[in-house]
Amino acid sequence: MKQLPYILSLVPGVAFLSSCGNAAQQKTEKQPNKPNVVYLIADDLGIGDLSCYGATKVHTPNLDCLAGQGLQFTNAYATSATSTPSRFGLLTGMYPWRQENTGIAPGNSELIIDTACVTMADMFKEEGYATAAIGKWHLGLGPKGGTNFNGKIKPNTQDIGFDYEYIIPATVDRVPCVFVENGHVDGLDPKDPITVSYDHKVGDWPTGAENPELVKLKPSQGHNNTIINGIPRIGWMTGGKSALWNDEDIADIITQKAKDFIVNHKDTNFFLYMGTQDVHVPRVPHPRFAGKSGLGTRGDVILQLDWTVGEIMKTLDSLKIADNTIFVFCSDNGPVIDDGYQDQAAELLNGHTPMKHYRGGKYSSYEAGTRIPFIVRWPAMVKPGKQQALFSMVDVYASMAELLKHPLQKGVAPDSQNELETFLGLGNKDRDCIVQQNLNNTLSIIKGDWKYIEPSGMPAIERWTKTELGNNPKPQLYNLINDPSEKENVAAQHPDIVKGLSGLLEQVKNSYKKD
Repeated sequence: MKQLPYILSLVPGVAFLSSCGNAAQQKTEKQPNKPNVVYLIADDLGIGDLSCYGATKVHTPNLDCLAGQGLQFTNAYATSATSTPSRFGLLTGMYPWRQENTGIAPGNSELIIDTACVTMADMFKEEGYATAAIGKWHLGLGPKGGTNFNGKIKPNTQDIGFDYEYIIPATVDRVPCVFVENGHVDGLDPKDPITVSYDHKVGDWPTGAENPELVKLKPSQGHNNTIINGIPRIGWMTGGKSALWNDEDIADIITQKAKDFIVNHKDTNFFLYMGTQDVHVPRVPHPRFAGKSGLGTRGDVILQLDWTVGEIMKTLDSLKIADNTIFVFCSDNGPVIDDGYQDQAAELLNGHTPMKHYRGGKYSSYEAGTRIPFIVRWPAMVKPGKQQALFSMVDVYASMAELLKHPLQKGVAPDSQNELETFLGLGNKDRDCIVQQNLNNTLSIIKGDWKYIEPSGMPAIERWTKTELGNNPKPQLYNLINDPSEKENVAAQHPDIVKGLSGLLEQVKNSYKKD
């Protein structure tokens, strides 16, 4: 505890929802004594996927090194069990279920963060930081009505606080399979415009449904629309041939872009938000990693992800700025094995347990849906160790604001709480409670030893992955200390705790009102 004043002395000072605040004018003065921040968020990575979290069938030396040099959280959660809402919560400091359009976004979704909202990137810009979004985005681009990928795409990430963007618009299993750089599709030939639809086929490009003989990675469920690089995707597209990515090269490309940004801003304060496509489907590793894990392509892209982390670490080290750079690593949600392609991920697990001993997975209200690996390294200030306190990714925003002595105006980051001492390992106080959502917005709440899942009449199984969603018409209550695998619903035995937690959940739901 006593270290906190010393640390702070070193750092002086979707249905659109415009009430999350208005951006202040950017400050331009350089304040190099503030820490740089790299926030690297992996895709569909499980808490059991890393050797630093106990995996024995796959080895992740770079992430092990990051954890060994930093603070490794064992009780950290994403806000959501799917990608789009989880990322929304991180960047806005608002629970994503407060909005109507933060489900899994299609590849031509409009920007789902209101440009009037003060994002975490806006905050860093106001503090004089150079900011960048690189890699997977999945929060939409363009105006309501869908994205036009020909010409300048507005609004884009530059309208919500990022100086530079080089992004994958959605997920790698969704069209369009192109990169967007500062509002323009990288490499697009204007004579070959892109058309994208999620309602009906466009153009004459082959699809997985119509031309299965052209497919090199067969779908297990869905994923039978336009074929790109021999892989059928979700959605239809035509045009933009010169801009299409090669799946094997995606990790190399976004890693190099991230390294370039760091090098170009080594003498300034910077905030890098980097999303990897690994380990999301389709899992297509670079030949350097193909076949190296012994766990099939899912294991191979875990190795590729570990390489990406290593490259960022090496870059920070070579520039001698690692000591004063906060490097945060996490996943957007829990793991999934079969997520729509016949890649033998389940058959080749070989005893590997991405979910560890937790129930559920991506999409689910159960623990494996939102309990994530979370690592914070800041060599100059953070003492290496384990952090067992209850922590939510939604609190990164307010905690960074506290670190930078940046006052948050009313309505900004309304659900984010200052948990800086927990974030830096200076204390181990649990967050009072954590609220999470699953695929169909069923909410759960954790407080102390207990987890409550609200009743829901939605389907109990995610049809693509056969994952238990955690939906049940009756309330569910689990003691996570005695029963971390959530095997026994004890709601009937503890009606008082059910009443208390359901009431607390309603209080959280009603704690913020749109103006």
